[in-house]
Amino acid sequence: MTQLEEHTIKDLYDGVRGLAVKILNRVERTDAYLEKLLDNEMKNSELSGQDKALLYEIVHGVIRWMGRLDWILNGFYKGQFSKAIPNLKNGLRVALYQILFLERVPDYAVVNEAVEFVKRLQGQKSADLTNAILRNIIRSKNAIRYPDPEEDLVGYLCAYYSHPSWMVKRYLNRFGRESTEKLLAANNEKPYLTLKINAIKTNPEEFKGLLNSVNLKFEQGKYLPEFFQLQNLTNITAWEYFADGYFNVQDESAGLACRLLDAKPGMRVLDLCAAPGGKSAYIAGLMHDQGEIVAIDRYEGRVRIVEKNLQRLKIKSVKTIVANALEFNDEKFDRILADVPCSGTGTLTKKPDIKWKRDLLDLRSMNELQYDLLNKASSMIKPGGVLVYSTCSIEPEENYDIIKKFLDNNPNFTLENASLYFPSDLVDENGCIQTFPHIHHMDGAFAAKLICAE
Repeated sequence: MTQLEEHTIKDLYDGVRGLAVKILNRVERTDAYLEKLLDNEMKNSELSGQDKALLYEIVHGVIRWMGRLDWILNGFYKGQFSKAIPNLKNGLRVALYQILFLERVPDYAVVNEAVEFVKRLQGQKSADLTNAILRNIIRSKNAIRYPDPEEDLVGYLCAYYSHPSWMVKRYLNRFGRESTEKLLAANNEKPYLTLKINAIKTNPEEFKGLLNSVNLKFEQGKYLPEFFQLQNLTNITAWEYFADGYFNVQDESAGLACRLLDAKPGMRVLDLCAAPGGKSAYIAGLMHDQGEIVAIDRYEGRVRIVEKNLQRLKIKSVKTIVANALEFNDEKFDRILADVPCSGTGTLTKKPDIKWKRDLLDLRSMNELQYDLLNKASSMIKPGGVLVYSTCSIEPEENYDIIKKFLDNNPNFTLENASLYFPSDLVDENGCIQTFPHIHHMDGAFAAKLICAE
């Protein structure tokens, strides 16, 4: 692409709404994940802090509510809305999201802006179509109808709660209607920002004082006192105490597997799939930075992120290695955390694009790698050592099904009941940790503690 073409594209997609459409086009057309595309756009644009926040809000909001937006647009679009030109499709989605969910800009201004944008990119005919569709929707905003839940429950839940049908069907079978609705609603909540203090630098009491001193409203973790959930999204990484290594941004659910590992000062610990390094850092804090934690990841760029984080936190006990976990060999470890790649269905508040990018085949294709990583980890544990397997998924195939298969094939390992360490509301019927957004008000996560025979 020439510089002139790049400038032309930049001009075409000018402003917050233009950038939002550009990002949404890419999310739809490529395998790229939303966070990466947003990060790149934020770095390369000259947007003000306020405009960056609005861009984040619009792009996340459109993807979070895409099922509902598309259901409505389909009803007002002549033909199949899914086959519309990407610029038109995402221009309409962005405008409709603002009309339904944001109150800052009056409806008529949203329509005018959308019409001008579509005209610039697709010409007068598409602009007239945009104008007609949006004005029709505004006129009948209070009379929008969804599928009748008595006749088509799956269709209703997909459209109203904006989730793919494969997911809705699964959850209805597992949880029934009431709990499924609560789970889908929780997945659509705007994410909270949760901070985990660095125990090497500070303690919960001191950190509360620091948060109060800058009027940040918070709730302390329900299960883990080192975690603080902020009540409003804020540019927290600009706070001086972030640069000074006082805390990490990390969900409370991520801490449960680290606590279950029960690593003690002086031990040798392996973090098998370490990037971006939050769990390695938390384990180092629990060990008072004494002992050795080996943190491996197969991609150099991701290992650099781990190292940058550790430097900021002033943690010395973690050694990073670029390696494929399945080919990695070393002396035996006292503790191993296998926090394996997974579907991420427990993290939809933060990563709403996952629900549109994943399907049942992805779920099944990951199971082999998950089992292989658990097996590999088990070959490097000392007799009497502890291995914790964890995911940020709420799907049984990635969680207890893997553990059961492993235990059937490895009689020298036993599953220790997590209720010995945690309240029973965090522990499932198999003795493993399983959290859900609608029950625990944190990400969905799984963790199982396996003990190697002496």
